[in-house]
Amino acid sequence: MKFEILKDEEFDKYAAKSEQASFHQNSSWGKLKSYNGWNYVCLGLKCKNKIMGATLLLSKKLFANKKIFYAPRGFLIDYNNYDLLKEFTYHIKKYAKDNNGIFIKIDPYVSYQERDIDGNIVLGGKNNKTSHDDLLKLGYKHNGFNIMQEDLQPRWIFITPTKNKTMDEIMSNMDPKTRQIIHHNEKLMIRTREIKEDEIDKFKSIMQHTSERRGFIDRPISYYQEMYDSFKDKGMIKILLAELHSDELIKSIKNDIDSLKNEIKTRKEKFEENPEKMNKKKYENKQKLDEQEVERLNKRLDEIIKLNKEDGDVIVLGGILFFVYGNEVLSLVGGSYDKYMKYQSAYTIHFAGLKYALENNYDRYNFYGITGDFSDNNPLNGLYIFKRGYGGKVVELLGEYNLIVSPTWNNIYNIAFKAYQKLKKIRTR
Repeated sequence: MKFEILKDEEFDKYAAKSEQASFHQNSSWGKLKSYNGWNYVCLGLKCKNKIMGATLLLSKKLFANKKIFYAPRGFLIDYNNYDLLKEFTYHIKKYAKDNNGIFIKIDPYVSYQERDIDGNIVLGGKNNKTSHDDLLKLGYKHNGFNIMQEDLQPRWIFITPTKNKTMDEIMSNMDPKTRQIIHHNEKLMIRTREIKEDEIDKFKSIMQHTSERRGFIDRPISYYQEMYDSFKDKGMIKILLAELHSDELIKSIKNDIDSLKNEIKTRKEKFEENPEKMNKKKYENKQKLDEQEVERLNKRLDEIIKLNKEDGDVIVLGGILFFVYGNEVLSLVGGSYDKYMKYQSAYTIHFAGLKYALENNYDRYNFYGITGDFSDNNPLNGLYIFKRGYGGKVVELLGEYNLIVSPTWNNIYNIAFKAYQKLKKIRTR
């Protein structure tokens, strides 16, 4: 077999068909990371001109001209083929050694053991424990079966299968509350719209507000622009905004109020004309319910009219950035404005992404990161509960591994990294 550098186009063609296909394993991700101090190369192992395994490999230069290497979401290879994995490992370790490497980090896009919607292990379900054992046998050091968010990429994700499904099946598997909110938002004239490159500032504004509310540091707008620019030509990236159309909503509410008032008036006239033919208790109850609904709609009307005066007709509520690649539609990052949190726009945007996956024959909709702690006292459990509402299952991935290339320099790196982390904490305080 021959191990060689692949052209971007050749690698991308192979990567798109891989079982481990991920937007991280695409030359466009390498180009994006190159804006942030990383270099990338596409490497492949060939047998008679056929690629048997490949990877996008990122590298960053550190002290003394030494480098760390990272294959984001792991190699694109059959992890069940030990001999192939052994051959690939030999060559990529040699490549890293020849290029002053300290270690190679991988986090394979491969499940560890099958789990259900509640995060429980499926008895008799599929697992890749042998692949994990083989990686250890080949010298990879596992960073642990982490259950929180300690890894570079999420080890725990939540997905909704869409392959061979109908929308009726998808909807029936949803939590009733999730269905209710989605339908409610439709009545509120909340719609999604895909934005173009010249509107990225709108998404950045959403993320900035979200980061301030939740206490994380957001990326600069240049990062989102570079990300969009890197993937747009391949059709791999989509940014959806949820918008409330207040003019239409005001008109709709007024129509509903008028309709209910007419029903109340007509029912009253019929009762007064011939009270003996109508059950008085039922009549009064129905009148009361409709009058209460009119009152509720009037309150909403006042609220939307006020919102319309303050913010105009089309009001941006929130947004999500998606990757569309391989066998899945993946929700990477998103947020919403504090002022409009009550409209729960995330439900509508995720539903749009799920619908896109279904209608375009993708195998699954990936809600992406959750944690592996499903207890009520987990402060991040709300994220899982929200995603669980759409129906689907928990996916536990293998996790992170380091393949040590230079033990001496790896020890030096670990000491330096720990010192850096302590200094970072001190500065944060």
